[in-house]
Amino acid sequence: MEQLSSEQLLVKVQEFIAKSDYAREPMGMYDPIKYVLDLGGKRLRPVLMLLAYNLYREDVDSILWQATGIETYHNFTLLHDDLMDKADMRRKKPTVHKKWNENTAILSGDAMLILSYRFMMEHCPDDKVQAVMQVFGQTALEVCEGQQWDMEFETRMDVTVNEYIEMIRLKTSVLLAAALKIGAILGGASETDATRLYDFGIRMGLAFQLQDDYLDVYGDPAVFGKKIGGDILCNKKTYMLITALEKAEGELKAELMKWIAATGYEPAKKIAAVTDIYNKVGIAGLCKERIEAYYQDGLHLLDAVDVEASLKRNLHDFVFSLMNRNL
Repeated sequence: MEQLSSEQLLVKVQEFIAKSDYAREPMGMYDPIKYVLDLGGKRLRPVLMLLAYNLYREDVDSILWQATGIETYHNFTLLHDDLMDKADMRRKKPTVHKKWNENTAILSGDAMLILSYRFMMEHCPDDKVQAVMQVFGQTALEVCEGQQWDMEFETRMDVTVNEYIEMIRLKTSVLLAAALKIGAILGGASETDATRLYDFGIRMGLAFQLQDDYLDVYGDPAVFGKKIGGDILCNKKTYMLITALEKAEGELKAELMKWIAATGYEPAKKIAAVTDIYNKVGIAGLCKERIEAYYQDGLHLLDAVDVEASLKRNLHDFVFSLMNRNL
């Protein structure tokens, strides 16, 4: 069976999305959608869907509508996240609410959500529609639940590691997992294999997000692709900060609380001071251990998927490339 690399699948996704023509009016609503989708990105979710499908079938072109559906949904969440966060830039370009206005961002985002469902059902085999839409609908709701938890955590100082893990499972992992499961369902996988691939996606999503937490403190900006310390400056409730609040005691915890409450400070000084506290508490090692545990657990689940090991190589290599980012 012909196996396509993640690079080949990415080209297919990019070309298919680029060819999508929004001929409907009013273009004032559709232009921002095209703008968002043209910003690019890694297209992780559609590529994962195609990789999962390609474990069982060769005709990956037949599910490009579904791959576009999950990418459209993902970008809808980014559009509305930017609006809620009042972010000015996304992928080095002005966000939709900055380039147009807030009302346009809300309406175009709503349209993207509707389009994602439309794309997901386009040319979906009749005998697969119910299973596919059940996974997609549940996932879309869970992503919103994760966003709500994330917003509530902003005003709480008692967030636990378990609560944080559940939040990132909902906000990040479930969409990766759903991409894999939908690809498996469309490819004709057994229910057991589809579930294993879903659980594999959950573990990898958790590892990937925790790695982002780690790299925001300890990463090389040239490799990571953005400045480090951003989470520290905005007191974001990451695994790093939550664990530090749990582990730090006495003067060390008092100093951490002082920096969290500080309003006037030099950014570089706060980043250095909080990082020093993390070092003293051993946060880096704890985070790396948890990342590795999720990663290895995920690989065991992938190993258990009932197809030849050679057919899983491209999926394995793709996930490895995502995790091998200066950690």
